[in-house]
Amino acid sequence: MNNDRLGEIWELQEKLNLRIGVDTSSMTDEERVKWVLNYCRAMTQELAELTDSVPWKWWAKYQKFDQQNARVEVVDLFHFLISIAQVLGMSADDIHQAYLKKNEVNFKRQDSGYTTKDENDSKHI
Repeated sequence: MNNDRLGEIWELQEKLNLRIGVDTSSMTDEERVKWVLNYCRAMTQELAELTDSVPWKWWAKYQKFDQQNARVEVVDLFHFLISIAQVLGMSADDIHQAYLKKNEVNFKRQDSGYTTKDENDSKHI
């Protein structure tokens, strides 16, 4: 198994997806669209479950903060987000490099006050 943690997670997710019957290595564009949408829908549900782990209803006094469940929901989100990246043909290294570049863009935006939107500042990612 890969010694780098993100690479290890990538390999485990690929194995899980294959066991479930989702092989991202030979998908057509039509199948890629289908699976990106499937995973986006799953993430929407996981976000709702994460939201329900925190007392967000200001009018309801019965709610409790369920930090343990919130952590599980975050991990569930990672499962689906990594699956989307894999459907799009992205490796752990691709994500790492894109993250570094995008993080640099975000810091530059903050340094400049981010007063105007410029989509071109992310074209190199």
